[in-house]
Amino acid sequence: MNEPASAFRALHHGRPPGDPLVLPGPWDAASARVFEEAGFPALATPSAGVAASLGHADGHTPAGEMFAAVARIARAVSVPVSADIEAGYGLAPAELVERLLEAGVVGCNLEDSVDGVLVDPRQQADRLAEVRAAAGGHLFVNARVDTYIHGDPAAGDVAADTTARALLYAGAGADCVYPIMAPADTLPALAAALPVPLNAVGAPDGPAAVRRLGELGATRITFGPQLQRRAADAVRDLAERLLGR
Repeated sequence: MNEPASAFRALHHGRPPGDPLVLPGPWDAASARVFEEAGFPALATPSAGVAASLGHADGHTPAGEMFAAVARIARAVSVPVSADIEAGYGLAPAELVERLLEAGVVGCNLEDSVDGVLVDPRQQADRLAEVRAAAGGHLFVNARVDTYIHGDPAAGDVAADTTARALLYAGAGADCVYPIMAPADTLPALAAALPVPLNAVGAPDGPAAVRRLGELGATRITFGPQLQRRAADAVRDLAERLLGR
């Protein structure tokens, strides 16, 4: 088995409550080096943050540009890097895995919606199983569940649908499940139901907020594009000062 992927997988296990794995999201090589130098043991790229750095709207980055950007980030650091690759750009599982490994990453996020519409959960579970089989243990697969951003609360129980999808994806071989934007009060039940680690979205407001998510059951904390957006705000403030405003 690929040693970097094994080391990355191990970071998710045996963690005490209140001490989740914190994975900042670099959007380019320079930000990746900053996070590595700060002491983070691994990184997880956000597709929206990378898209912004390349001049694209979220969800509109051509696959070739995304893989090239992720490869630059992975080459820039010595710590493991996982990549958010949206829904996989329509690539067949074997080709998707090949391109990820060529980029030098040890893991990926795969979401279960396309163009804002949820994919049939069994279809997504089959795709995850194929990706996992093609990877042969060389990739940590984080299955994103989009029920809280694209589900219809009027059509059913979103929490129950989230748990059902999460269990299907874990059963298909996902290493971790990521119910993006799940309310904090739903995390304990989700964590108790799942046989794999749980990824939650955190706010970059310091260790107390991260610790609280860990106490609620999250094993891993990511931030989506929030860090890139805060950096952009800092650049905007600098620009205003340079202009004397």
